[in-house]
Amino acid sequence: MSTIADNIANVRQQIREAAQASGRPPEQVQLLAVSKTKPAGAVREAFACAQRDFGENYLQEALDKQVELADLAITWHFIGPIQSNKTRPIAEHFAWVHSVDRLKIAQRLSAQRPAHLPPLNICLQVNVSGEASKSGCSAAELPALAQAVSQLPNLRLRGLMAIPEPSDDLALLHQRFAAVRELQDSLNLGLDTLSMGMSQDLPVAIAEGATWVRIGTALFGARDYSSKA
Repeated sequence: MSTIADNIANVRQQIREAAQASGRPPEQVQLLAVSKTKPAGAVREAFACAQRDFGENYLQEALDKQVELADLAITWHFIGPIQSNKTRPIAEHFAWVHSVDRLKIAQRLSAQRPAHLPPLNICLQVNVSGEASKSGCSAAELPALAQAVSQLPNLRLRGLMAIPEPSDDLALLHQRFAAVRELQDSLNLGLDTLSMGMSQDLPVAIAEGATWVRIGTALFGARDYSSKA
């Protein structure tokens, strides 16, 4: 068994245990393997372990991997910040976008989604910690944004995404993730997705309702960002 295979098995076990501890069916929580900065070979190795959903932050890197891995039935998720000039290839080459934080981006994704593809699954990114350095709309902006995005023709609004500030304070993390869940519930739009939780805070996110956990380091090891400078 390879290291990646071992890691995937370990993370899936963590997901099962965290879900069960929270009284949730484990199948309610899906693993999104975050493969940014990792080679296509690592994605192929994870795919061999029945992992099908992969998240990428950097558009060109993701597009290159999609070409190299075109023989695999991968569901690709874009999870990074989105610039207006990058919306067309995102609309054309991804099944999910977790990081929409303004209406202009959503409108462009809808307009540029190819007609032969199903609606693009969308999560709205919320800046739940209020950090100036973080992407995401504010809680106050969310209701109007969600209503507008839910009306766009080629998108399917699925839920919210959040990246709280890193913390060793479990009570604070519970508070942040619970706030995201409560914001989603308050929208009354029948949304079914909470994209929250990463390698270091997976159990807390699951306890507070996460349906996608975005895991990279725990699957593929530490990342090398030197080529992204």
